[in-house]
Amino acid sequence: MHVVITGAGRGIGKVLADRYRAQGCDVTGTARDGSAEVALDVTDPKQHKAMAEKLAMRPVDLLVCNAGVYLDKSQTIDGYPAEMWAQSFAANVTGVFLTVQALLPNLRAAQGKIAILSSQMASHTRAPGGSYIYRSSKAAVLNLGRNLAVDLRGDGISVGIYHPGWVQTDMGGTGADITVDKAVQGLINRFDTLSLESTGCFETYEGQSHPY
Repeated sequence: MHVVITGAGRGIGKVLADRYRAQGCDVTGTARDGSAEVALDVTDPKQHKAMAEKLAMRPVDLLVCNAGVYLDKSQTIDGYPAEMWAQSFAANVTGVFLTVQALLPNLRAAQGKIAILSSQMASHTRAPGGSYIYRSSKAAVLNLGRNLAVDLRGDGISVGIYHPGWVQTDMGGTGADITVDKAVQGLINRFDTLSLESTGCFETYEGQSHPY
């Protein structure tokens, strides 16, 4: 099985890559800083093209769109500069679409799966204020994933959107609820069960259906 994971240089992405390798999978990780097999800034179309050329003719059984940013964690209501919005959406939304677009021939060849990491912060049922940019971008990528699920069903490609939990990473912080290992094992279980029957799902790492 060939697994491609974006943002595999650290955190959830790195542990996912390590776990799949331990299972004997062929793993292609990407990282903006070049610390994985493929150097990829998901906001750069030229780098997507280079990745597609490098992986040409290699079917992809599972694409995990994990790369993302949380730039507005400490912003107050009088903050949130326009450039921060642009950078966040470029990474968290456009970057996901560009990754799927670049690897679509590979996914079609395998009738593969796409797993998009969003967040419970994407849900309109959880709106306690703050983090406007991150919440908006994760809601947008949830919407993107739901629509991709419809359009790619005919290609035999299933799409799932997932909340990985509040995880003890650089992004989540040391006070987060769960370890990376717990989140990753839950996510792997979710990816394993993803199918055309469940395509378009929005689930927690524990397998619970999450309200939109």
